[in-house]
Amino acid sequence: MVDVLGGRCLVSRDGTAVEAEAALQNKVVALYFAAGRCAPSRDFTPLLCDFYTELVEEAQPPAPFEVVFVSADSSPEEMLTFMRELHGAWLALPFHDPLRLELKKKYSITAIPKLVIVKQNGDVITDKGRKQIRDHGLSCFQNWVVMADIFQNFSG
Repeated sequence: MVDVLGGRCLVSRDGTAVEAEAALQNKVVALYFAAGRCAPSRDFTPLLCDFYTELVEEAQPPAPFEVVFVSADSSPEEMLTFMRELHGAWLALPFHDPLRLELKKKYSITAIPKLVIVKQNGDVITDKGRKQIRDHGLSCFQNWVVMADIFQNFSG
């Protein structure tokens, strides 16, 4: 995903800007296409939040995982409200970044919420991340790590 988002800034739910390259390097990346006005998004987001918290905030060491929210909200205010109300401590593509629409097209997003798990180069590991989390919980993450080849630089 660094290949796709490299050179861009992402934002945290408190508005802090974060360099995408630094935040996403050597991690499995989940692109989360959702909107606060969408009932299924509001239903799934707390589940994703728990998944993220267990993998990243509570695990020792933290899992190499990051969520990037790609908003389908109608305004930057709606996006920020949704992020502050329900999101985990993950990152988001800024509302006005034109890449939001490009990613929607690139990953054929026709309905939300959609959780697309991608490799560092942007290739899709699965576009059924939401279903896999619902059906398998944390166990699906190990499959994503294997498919992501994120540790290839560290193999001896």
